[in-house]
Amino acid sequence: MNKNHWEAVLRTSVGLALAFAHSVGSAAAQHLPSQPPAAIYAYPADAPQYPSYPYSRSAVRPSQDDGTVIAALPPEYQPEAAQELSPQFRRTVVDYPTIEPPGTIIIDTPNTYLYLVIGHGKAIRYGIGVGREGFTWSGTEHISLMKEWPDWFPPQEMIKRQPYLPRFMAGGETNPLGARAMYLGNTQYRIHGTNQPSTIGSFVSSGCIRLTNGDVEDLYSRVTVGTTVVVLPGANTAASKLLPRR
Repeated sequence: MNKNHWEAVLRTSVGLALAFAHSVGSAAAQHLPSQPPAAIYAYPADAPQYPSYPYSRSAVRPSQDDGTVIAALPPEYQPEAAQELSPQFRRTVVDYPTIEPPGTIIIDTPNTYLYLVIGHGKAIRYGIGVGREGFTWSGTEHISLMKEWPDWFPPQEMIKRQPYLPRFMAGGETNPLGARAMYLGNTQYRIHGTNQPSTIGSFVSSGCIRLTNGDVEDLYSRVTVGTTVVVLPGANTAASKLLPRR
């Protein structure tokens, strides 16, 4: 047989094989179940809404109408517009010889100054507001608690004298305790800020020591829990006493 004969035989064999494969595939396809069309799911235009729950009751600040609470405060607790302090009450470093170690706070009640001893005969002096007549006190305490933007819970003794006061006021710029508070021992007294800068240099409080918000933030950054606070006696301290915190 010549070459042309073998090429014709090969082409015939390949053609028969392809025809057989096509017929087998068609027969198998007739016995397979038909496939459903691809499913199409419609998504909502908005994200799904899930219920939310507070992590704990204490994590949720009680709601209040700040405007109503502020309006109910007596004039001595109403917030004031920002204003400059008199030069003698502005924060400054001064000569202050003392036997107290650096880091001690000294309250000079009669002269309405707070001194933070820094050593080498120097102290940082702040102007303050102190207790009015009958509410000044003296003694040594230690800072037992420090809070930023503290809530205000007027003590029962204050509410008895001023029953119109709110029982609670959330921390913030309109809160009478101001930007920071440092609680003294187990008493009801605090060193705290104020939103009434005009009261610096006055005998106006119920025994707490107040500074401007800027000054109390500065003092707060320089002291820690455990800092010693020495309150010097003044002319009106005989009528006062240290009241335990409620």
